[in-house]
Amino acid sequence: MITAAARIEDMTLDITEEIHVRASLDATFAALLEQLGPNNETGEGRPMPMKIEPWPGGRWYRDLGENNGHFWGNVQAIKRPTLLEICGPLFMSYPAVSNVQYRLSEVQGGVLIKFHHTALGLIPDEDRRVKEGWAHMHARLKARFETQRRG
Repeated sequence: MITAAARIEDMTLDITEEIHVRASLDATFAALLEQLGPNNETGEGRPMPMKIEPWPGGRWYRDLGENNGHFWGNVQAIKRPTLLEICGPLFMSYPAVSNVQYRLSEVQGGVLIKFHHTALGLIPDEDRRVKEGWAHMHARLKARFETQRRG
């Protein structure tokens, strides 16, 4: 529970991660859009398909059909194949604002993805586990290319 005397540290979230992928920039960027979109799933492995409109101002949302769903954010910046930035609530039920940034660059042996998620707002402790969700998504993205290389 958040009290009126909450400290600023209790109202912020800051996650960074680096993901190394053995693929080309173009293939990695395309796979990232797929992973954030129709191939998205929960940390427990249950499908949670999303829609992402990959252009400035495009929406990122979960479509439940019949005009129902959950808005997660808007594409703030996109620069294929090196940058994807999304801003918005990202927490469905809390007054929070978030910025998610993926910066991709070529490195020896593939691509380095620098991921950064910052948020400010009333985010309960039990929902700070979002870090685990991002890690799961990024592991699936990386595994996609590892599997292709073996196959």
